Amino acid sequence: MDSGKSAGERSAAKNPTTVERTEREVIVTRTFDAPARLVFEAWSRPELFRQWWLPKSMGMTLVACEMQVCTGGHYRLTIGHAGGQMEFFGRYIEVVPDSRIVWTNEEGGQSGPVTTVTFEERDGRTLLVMRELYPSKEACDAGAGAAEATTETFAQLDEVLAA
Repeated sequence: MDSGKSAGERSAAKNPTTVERTEREVIVTRTFDAPARLVFEAWSRPELFRQWWLPKSMGMTLVACEMQVCTGGHYRLTIGHAGGQMEFFGRYIEVVPDSRIVWTNEEGGQSGPVTTVTFEERDGRTLLVMRELYPSKEACDAGAGAAEATTETFAQLDEVLAA
């Protein structure tokens, strides 16, 4: 029975993405129908990460994706869009395989948010919680809009996990 919806769309309907805000933090929560080990791999292996990270509806491409996902490692993402390119980069503060990734966001010359993603497996499914802690309320207000795109990117992650 084919409803005409992709695996990602069906899973997104069953497992909604929630976005909450506090004064300095954006918290995104989502359950995935896959074990933590596979969800972690999709976040830590560049060949998988580049398949789902950017919302396809925005017309952006991941031109370059360098990721050394280990404590003390670094990342650099180059994103192409109609107006040119943007770079996002930082370092991994803490990496616990299949459980937790914490990284800095260092672009822009100022202290950006610190992002923490946790993976908690329950009965073969994974509860993912992504927290972005900003240095100030103003920085949170300026940068928090990107969290709304996670609904689409997490549906794309479902497609990668289903493959």
